[in-house]
Amino acid sequence: MALPAPGAGPAAMPLTRDWRAPFPLDVRLILSVHRRGPRDPACRVSGDGAVWRTSLTPDGPGTLRVTALSAPLSASAPLSASAVASASAVASVSAVAPVTVVSAAAWGPGASWLLDTLPSLLGAADDPAGFAPAHPLLSDLSRRHGGLRVGRSGRVLEALIPAVLEQKVVSLEAHRAWRRLLLTFGDPAPGPAPAGMRVFPPAQVWLRIPSWEWHLAGVEAVRARTIAAAARVAGRMEEAMAMPSAEADRRLQAVPGIGPWTSAEIRQRACGDADAVSVGDYHLPAVVGWALAGRVTDDAGMLDLLAPYAGHRHRVTRLVELSGMRPPRHGPRLAPRDYRAF
Repeated sequence: MALPAPGAGPAAMPLTRDWRAPFPLDVRLILSVHRRGPRDPACRVSGDGAVWRTSLTPDGPGTLRVTALSAPLSASAPLSASAVASASAVASVSAVAPVTVVSAAAWGPGASWLLDTLPSLLGAADDPAGFAPAHPLLSDLSRRHGGLRVGRSGRVLEALIPAVLEQKVVSLEAHRAWRRLLLTFGDPAPGPAPAGMRVFPPAQVWLRIPSWEWHLAGVEAVRARTIAAAARVAGRMEEAMAMPSAEADRRLQAVPGIGPWTSAEIRQRACGDADAVSVGDYHLPAVVGWALAGRVTDDAGMLDLLAPYAGHRHRVTRLVELSGMRPPRHGPRLAPRDYRAF
């Protein structure tokens, strides 16, 4: 049972749940996709390895703490000779001992909802059974990251807004904006959450953010308008959870400013779509091409390489990213911009 922080009063007492997964899982790896930078006010990893998340659930704000009852064991292990032969450079990958039992505690009006949806958050609805990678690199990575699942948060707007903030900017810019907006407009997290954690604001709050606050967060008018357009139809956005992937994609892209890349990023996290490919990503096609074919590719080339893995294409890209493989750099990196100076 997760205990409240020292000195916390009765109001901070959590609801708790222990869940034995019917499959191996790595809690921190699965939930890492929801963390927007090391100082994300909505997702933290505490010193004891527990993952803290906040969410504005259908029942209200809530804080969730998830801990593996037996911690993953890591050991540096090189890839097999066949995998090394498939590319010019391969990073060492940590071998993870799967964890099948997790303990969770939740606080706030949304506590019950968070505990009820814990299995789906950790990938209970994900079905990797049809994923049989023939490529030696993917085969090795799949074995070494046996605890990887594609989970679903069940909250579309919470995945949508940070995805829009990440459009056509470097991660540092997007993370800086996300942090400032949540610290300014989000409510404090219920329970004994780590200091500075906030809950995602409701749609009405996003609609009331004035232009100068977007400017102070470093968000230009185009992204701010896209977020406002999505917030106006927040209920219809949440309906995407119950739709087939193609229909959900159409629903999301009906919002001006949301294209294929943003839709895929949303569906990966909110809907647990293991086939949603982030077409249009600045780095992903080159990384996938380099890992699977030893050459830099564009979006079309990436999709050709992923075609044999239909139904699991996002799973493949996650494994490739975990490999640490990257093509050689031949130019300067994109520098963060600061719209606040404009």
